[in-house]
Amino acid sequence: MAHIYLVFDFAKDEEKLQQARHKLEGWKQAFRLDKKLLYKMERVEAAGEENQKVAKVEKKVKKKADDGDGKAAHADLKLLVRLAFSGHEKLTEQRWVQRIPTEEPFVRASPKVAKSGEAGFEAVEKKFEELD
Repeated sequence: MAHIYLVFDFAKDEEKLQQARHKLEGWKQAFRLDKKLLYKMERVEAAGEENQKVAKVEKKVKKKADDGDGKAAHADLKLLVRLAFSGHEKLTEQRWVQRIPTEEPFVRASPKVAKSGEAGFEAVEKKFEELD
């Protein structure tokens, strides 16, 4: 089964990321896309590797002070969506590839599509598998 990945960069907009997540969950339930539409969220820290320990300590202090807003302020947020339709569902797959990036919370998030055989596909697939 071939996979298609959609990558959305929400910058630091936690609210839009959560709206997108809720929209995906609604679609999964409404269209019974349980295993066919999977997504994972990634927080990319802005601090360099040597400053990560300091950033983690600052986050803990800020978390106590402002109840978690410090994490969103220092991280770039990305949403990776994997579509996994079987061979006879190509038309349905294509419709989802066209639909998702045009919907409201996704359209402003710099949508990128990675298909099997294209440049960068392996990197996106590896990143998706590494995320929790």
